[in-house]
Amino acid sequence: MIGTIVRFIVSALVLLVVSWVLPGISVNGFSGALFAAVIIAVLGWAAESLLGEKRSPKSRGIIGFLSAAVVIYIAQFIIPNQLSVSLIGSLLAALVIGLVDAFVPTELR
Repeated sequence: MIGTIVRFIVSALVLLVVSWVLPGISVNGFSGALFAAVIIAVLGWAAESLLGEKRSPKSRGIIGFLSAAVVIYIAQFIIPNQLSVSLIGSLLAALVIGLVDAFVPTELR
């Protein structure tokens, strides 16, 4: 349970930093980033469930990158007051989030 909470907090912080650094994405404060992290996690889980075993190992690779970008882009329509992202912004955010996800140890996520 505490691992899940830490993962959402880390995800929210990454979303905030990404929104400050990259063009094409904006998040409405930490609460907006936390809410967006929850929505992105739920959409990501649904996408992984639909793709099943045909997805790349541990959601890495081009399929994982593209599905993350699509999930981030779709999330803005679910929470329009908390997250705004362009197509390029979702691609850049998926790249940065994927890099952070690759280097953060599993125990902290």
